[in-house]
Amino acid sequence: MQQMQHKGKSIRPFIGSKEFDISRRFYSDLGFKETILTDTMSVFHSGTLSFYLQDAYVKDWIDNTMVFMEVDDLERFYQELVALDLPSKYKTVKVKSVRHLDWGNECFVHDPSGILWHFGEFK
Repeated sequence: MQQMQHKGKSIRPFIGSKEFDISRRFYSDLGFKETILTDTMSVFHSGTLSFYLQDAYVKDWIDNTMVFMEVDDLERFYQELVALDLPSKYKTVKVKSVRHLDWGNECFVHDPSGILWHFGEFK
């Protein structure tokens, strides 16, 4: 059987939000650039990476959503992240410190809805 050859140009996950406007502000504060698509959906960009944020909340979906974003220098990224002091601006946001693992390093951020972001750097 011949394998399918993906010639993809990007991949954009769709994530939900409990309070859309709060999540929009959070992702802007986190350094993403927003493009509003409709009253209930925006796309957020960081360089060539993007994701869609929806004004949609399904608890089981949100509670089980995780996103991994590879960064070029996790230590620098983490210091910049801590300096943003997002937990003081958003009551449910959590920032977890860097973990050093066999494959590389990562830190974690829970967004205002509870979505878990992994920010990592491979060895």
